[in-house]
Amino acid sequence: MTEWPAGKISRSAGKPYRQTDAFTLETQHFPDSPNKPNFPSTVLRPGETFKSTTVYKLLTDASS
Repeated sequence: MTEWPAGKISRSAGKPYRQTDAFTLETQHFPDSPNKPNFPSTVLRPGETFKSTTVYKLLTDASS
């Protein structure tokens, strides 16, 4: 496992990132979907399989 180069990568504000700095992207269903019949169902019945694909596209501004 490669070690994080602590203090060697900086944010735009010039402050270094710490090894514990992170963010999380979590997928969710539509809010209140169990109460909205026109929303996709959140119910998973015995024997059914849930499968989901989430695609995140992250861009950077190379000009800054």
